[in-house]
Amino acid sequence: MASPSIHSFFLTGPAGRLEALLNRGAEKATHAAVVCHPHPLFGGTLHNKVVFHAMKALNGFGFPVLRFNFRGAGLSQGVHENGHGEVEDVRTALDWLDQEFHLPLIFCGFSFGAAVGLGVACPDRRVQAVIGLGTPVAPVSGRSYDFGCLQTCGKPKLLVSGDRDQFGPPAQLETLAQSMPEPRKLVLIEGADHFFEGHLEEMRETITRWIQEAILSARS
Repeated sequence: MASPSIHSFFLTGPAGRLEALLNRGAEKATHAAVVCHPHPLFGGTLHNKVVFHAMKALNGFGFPVLRFNFRGAGLSQGVHENGHGEVEDVRTALDWLDQEFHLPLIFCGFSFGAAVGLGVACPDRRVQAVIGLGTPVAPVSGRSYDFGCLQTCGKPKLLVSGDRDQFGPPAQLETLAQSMPEPRKLVLIEGADHFFEGHLEEMRETITRWIQEAILSARS
């Protein structure tokens, strides 16, 4: 009997158990990936639509893809720590993927997930490429995030945002992208807001094209 394509379980994190879902990959997968969700105090969970579509794009290549709830979200234990403790949750997810699959890793984060996770993923030698969706370069409800890690990140980098993203003004995103070393790519989806409402398929297709061009083609 074939194993279910989705595995529901708990990661053991520093603040307690973290609720997780693994979309299983192909037997000969070339990479494994993690997708991090938006701000939990504003309803962000692993079931977020943007997170789901990003997972589908990555899983479409046969990659096993892990989603998890940050501490204090969903069934995860612990309490929200304003991004400070959550970096350890990202490390927990990367450690689990590495131990489980021993494959090059791809990091993807949406909004808060990008803000928290990029700083962890960029210096991690196990992570081959990083993706930021709706990267919040402008202050969000009084909170500002530092993306200086991207300025020294030599890995393939993809930033995807809507050109109407209230937390990611195009001019600021372009300035950030220009500060990043190659290989890098910034894609602004016309008419899309922070949540890619009405443009989720475009976002998903953008990830798919970039993985094919920047990651898989480079292997051949």
